[in-house]
Amino acid sequence: MSTARRSASESWWSPICPHPYRYRDFAKQRGGKDLSKGRHRLPFQRPHENCRAFQSPEVEATIARLRKKITDPDLFRLFENSYPNSLDTAVLWTGFAFADGNHPPYSDEDLAFVITGDMSVRPRVSPTETCADDIDLAMLYSANQILSYLPLLKPSSAPKSIAALFRGVINLHSRYIKFSPYCHAFQPPPESGIPNGYNIAYHRNKVKPPYSSNRTFDCKWELDSLASFLQISSEYYNATGDLGPFSKYQWMETVEIILDTVEAMRTATYMDDGQLAPSGYTMTGHTNRATETTSNDGLGNPVKRTGMIRSTFRPSDDATIYQFLIPSNMMFARYLDTAIIMMEQLKKQKSKALVARMRKMAVEIREGISKHGIVYHSQFGAIFAYEVDGFGSQNLMDDANLPSLLSASMIGFVSPRDEVYLNTRLFALSEANPYWMHGPVLSAIGGPHNGPVRAWPLASIVRILTSQDGSGEEAREELRAILNSTDGLGRPSSQGVVLTKKVFMGEWDVWTDDTRSRE
Repeated sequence: MSTARRSASESWWSPICPHPYRYRDFAKQRGGKDLSKGRHRLPFQRPHENCRAFQSPEVEATIARLRKKITDPDLFRLFENSYPNSLDTAVLWTGFAFADGNHPPYSDEDLAFVITGDMSVRPRVSPTETCADDIDLAMLYSANQILSYLPLLKPSSAPKSIAALFRGVINLHSRYIKFSPYCHAFQPPPESGIPNGYNIAYHRNKVKPPYSSNRTFDCKWELDSLASFLQISSEYYNATGDLGPFSKYQWMETVEIILDTVEAMRTATYMDDGQLAPSGYTMTGHTNRATETTSNDGLGNPVKRTGMIRSTFRPSDDATIYQFLIPSNMMFARYLDTAIIMMEQLKKQKSKALVARMRKMAVEIREGISKHGIVYHSQFGAIFAYEVDGFGSQNLMDDANLPSLLSASMIGFVSPRDEVYLNTRLFALSEANPYWMHGPVLSAIGGPHNGPVRAWPLASIVRILTSQDGSGEEAREELRAILNSTDGLGRPSSQGVVLTKKVFMGEWDVWTDDTRSRE
């Protein structure tokens, strides 16, 4: 059985199609493309039908249905370009796992390798090149990209269905977690035949536990990566009622590894006798960016035990200042709770003990957030801090990347009417947030990964999805800002400059596309 999506001679790699490494260049162009009939004249940015990486009749039907409902031609063009973009350009391969784990023949275990676009846009020029722009799968991003199609998910055993795509992401993430649970980005599976990417960080950074660059692309301990696995697993089961992938392919063993991994990152920095406590993960980076390395020889800034889980890095890949990253702990606790339902259904010998561990940990994380993560702000009252350390130090900010404080109600950790959340939302969307970027073109949350004066439209999208404005004016205002900030390209970017209409970078940012489409 052949599992490759297309060979190198077929359409996706041919001269008539934008090469996977070069979709960014294709997306920068307006010339020769169909333009919308609205004021912005936005270009049609989808690859030719024969060049699309993964085709879904359900997605095409959704686009056709909404064509009749979204009457603004520019807004529809934005949706039409964004919604299918992960399927069109980022599902580089779908297929089946080797039966023995190493060689053909193949099993019936679905696999799917999904990249994030803007982070994987070209091959390296030389082995000494310092950037890391190769093909890789980031766990958080690939899960979020596929979750955009959750409303279309229904039970199906067909190998090219949306259900198979979800199963493929879940199964591949499960494999990755088993051999590198502290890492966040991975190489293509050997079944795909896609060459490995190259990341010079492997040679420059000092990571413990060590990892293999043959399977792992980059290794930053980001709690959100494991939370996203629990999320996509839970969402698949809730939508389909299908326990097959979880009972057949060692999902339970993966969850046990997750619990062991995060337990090692719940420790305080110091033991009761004052000695340094062991840490499950340490990392020091050889870099000229403070956000790419950690203090104290890879341990990070000291923490006390709070019940929460340390995260050395944020979902933006930036190092945390205080390691108890509240949004990531929110996300992990939320989806640990939902994964309990699936674990209970498996009814295996080990599942009862794992359910008890999961339930206890989720409660302790929530208690830690309530005790240490809620602080008083002189202007907004009780709000969630972005990061804390258990000693009383707190980082009051929000970052555009998900999970964020702004997204706490969207992920279901709190009610959208929760008083502390509403106060936090007001704070995050104000100049009291040091990463609130505002200007005549776009006003939205940014972050240190983007840098000053660069907002991320992703935050505008989350603002829409968390709005409780019954009039709809907040959502309309944000949509107008997003439409005005694409630099005429018809797709939201990963970074925008708030003072001009120029898109700074990210013409191929699939995650922003897909989150945008959830509106």
